[in-house]
Amino acid sequence: MSPTRDLFGAKILVVDDKEANVMLLDGMLRTAGYTNVSTTRNPRDVCALQRRDRYSLILLDLHMPGMSGFEVLDELTSLDADDYAPVLVITAQPVHKLRALQEGARDFISSPFELDEMLLRVRNMLEVRLLHEAARDHGKAQESLAVTDALTGLANRRLLEDRLVMAVAHARREQGSMATIYLDLDGFKEINDTLGHASGDTLLKMVADRLTATVREEDTVARLGGDEFVIVLRVSGAADAERVAGKVIDAVAKPYVIGAHAASVTVSAGIGLYPSHGEDAETLLKSADRALYEAKRSGKNNYRVAVQ
Repeated sequence: MSPTRDLFGAKILVVDDKEANVMLLDGMLRTAGYTNVSTTRNPRDVCALQRRDRYSLILLDLHMPGMSGFEVLDELTSLDADDYAPVLVITAQPVHKLRALQEGARDFISSPFELDEMLLRVRNMLEVRLLHEAARDHGKAQESLAVTDALTGLANRRLLEDRLVMAVAHARREQGSMATIYLDLDGFKEINDTLGHASGDTLLKMVADRLTATVREEDTVARLGGDEFVIVLRVSGAADAERVAGKVIDAVAKPYVIGAHAASVTVSAGIGLYPSHGEDAETLLKSADRALYEAKRSGKNNYRVAVQ
C-alpha cells in the first residue's frame, strides 16, 4: 500500500458535543479524501473507542459538558502511556493551547478555523503518526529477527540459550525435571542434492511446523542452523521425554510433498535430562548432543538418552 493510500485510509475520530461541528468536520475531512472517519458527541466514549479501534488521529474539542477535553486527554495519555497519543485539540480560547500541549495533545486548531489550515495540520499529524508506527513496527521486526530463525520462524540459538537457562532455573527452583531433545535430520543432504536448496528450505519449514505441532505451546522449539533443531520442555521424568521424542520421530518420518515431488526424511534425537545429565544449560545441551551422536551411530531414525 502506498503512503498516500495509508494516509487517506487512516482512522480518524471527531469528538465534539455539538452536532453541527461534528457534521462540519466530518464533511470537510471526507471531501478532502479521508475515507475512514468516525464521530462521537459523547466524550466519555472516547477511551473505549480508542482502545477498540486505535485511531491514528483524534480531533478533540476541549469544551464539552459532562467531561471536558482535558479530562479526555488525561485518560488518553494514560491509555497510551508508552505510545504516541494522536490528539489534535480544537479550542476557541488561546489561553488553553499551552495547557493542552502540556497535557499530551500533539497540536491544536483555533476555533473558528480556516479550512486549509485545519487540513494541513491534520495531514501533518497523520504523516508523523504513520512515521511513528513504521518506526515502531520496524523496531519490533528487528527485535524479532534478533531472536528468531529467519527461515523457519523458530527460536534461534540466542533465544534457545535464554530459554534453556530459564527452564533449568525453574526446574531447580521447583525441584522438578526438564529435558533437552537435540535433533538432526537423516538424509537431508540427499534432498538438497536431488531437489535443490530451495526445496531443502521448504522441507526445513515443513519439519519446523511438525515439530511445533508435536509439543505444547509453552515448550521451546529452536533451529540451531542447517538441519539441527532443539526442543526444551518440562517433563515428569525420562519416560515423558522419551514419549515426546518418539512422537517427534514419527511426525517427521511422514511423507512430504514439495511441489511436484514426494520426499521423505527421518530424524535422530538425543535426550538430556535435568538434573541427571547436567545441572546447567551448557552441560545439558552437550549431554543431549552426545546422545544424538549415539542415536546416529546406532542406525538413525531413533533416539538415545544420555548416560550419566
